[in-house]
Amino acid sequence: MAKGKKKFKIQTPRGSIYTQASGGGKVSAKIEWNPSFKPSMESGFANAQSFVDSECIRRMAPETPKRSGVLIKSPTLGTVIGSGEINQIAPYARRQYYEHKEKSRWFERMKNRHKDSILKGAAKYVKSH
Repeated sequence: MAKGKKKFKIQTPRGSIYTQASGGGKVSAKIEWNPSFKPSMESGFANAQSFVDSECIRRMAPETPKRSGVLIKSPTLGTVIGSGEINQIAPYARRQYYEHKEKSRWFERMKNRHKDSILKGAAKYVKSH
């Protein structure tokens, strides 16, 4: 079943001081991480994951076999947006996914066609935070 929303944890190293001595003198450099880096990047990755999940579901719809429309609604009902997992909850989804004559493996076909634009959109979410 669907998990909860994915949590991202970014660990930043503590500050460091580097010293280099040479014949002409001594040079010191202090490196410190921006304290707001971690929370802003974690929220950026979480938003990007939500974007990827919703875009995959949206772009999968035209590729999905349709008789009554249940298979198209199935990932929307079975997925927690932001979990990183898309779940088809229709009881016959697995068989249709692997054995349908014309429209099998609709997620893979969607991924082959739209992967670049989805990744580009996710990168915008990460960069904006």
